[in-house]
Amino acid sequence: MNLPPRSRQQLLAVLKLRELILSGEFSPGERVSELAVVEKLGISRTPVRLALTILEHEGFLKSYPGGGYSVRKFSVKDVLDAIEIRGLLEGAAARLAAERRLTEDELAEIRGVSEELDAVTADVDSDTVMERYVVLNDRFHDLLLDLGGSPMLRRSLAHVEALPFASPNAFVFLGVESSERFEILKYGQHQHAAILEAIELGEGARAEALAREHARLARRNLATAHTRLDLAGRVPGAALLKS
Repeated sequence: MNLPPRSRQQLLAVLKLRELILSGEFSPGERVSELAVVEKLGISRTPVRLALTILEHEGFLKSYPGGGYSVRKFSVKDVLDAIEIRGLLEGAAARLAAERRLTEDELAEIRGVSEELDAVTADVDSDTVMERYVVLNDRFHDLLLDLGGSPMLRRSLAHVEALPFASPNAFVFLGVESSERFEILKYGQHQHAAILEAIELGEGARAEALAREHARLARRNLATAHTRLDLAGRVPGAALLKS
């Protein structure tokens, strides 16, 4: 993302505002003012202002020239297509990174992030697991694009991620128990590690295939939520989607 939260307060504002939108607290088309969000979240205006900007960038909100925002509505097909395209673009970045045969120094930062993600997904009893995972996951995907060395890929991906659920962190997992949610996090990190290993070994085709499959984790979850009636009322974001 081009507009990452710069503090824990700002990250909390992003997560809480996204949750309000996904839960239907703000209906599609409804006007969302900065003051209304401040009152609902109990967070000061500065982090709320950034949160509104970030969620506009993610595609949850539409801004008005005179100020204020409204909640957008999307088709499931558009969102699924966007996730698929993200997989194609991130797959291309992973392949390019592998083909560049990067040095240990060039891979040091993303390897460090992967190791931190290992620690986070092993610490399931922590109250901050989701917050920490969001920050590190966003960093991993950002570094993956850097390693691909293609500004064009980055610009293309920014456009695709303008739909909710399409960016690595915009998707909120199904309404499942915490234990199952943590298993999903662990599986996602397992995929991260496999992508990194393929890049380290210079295996371009494998790195590309793994990155594409990683994006499909969100695609499969959203598709399942849309087709299972028993989940329809419990899936965050269902109110934003039209057939």
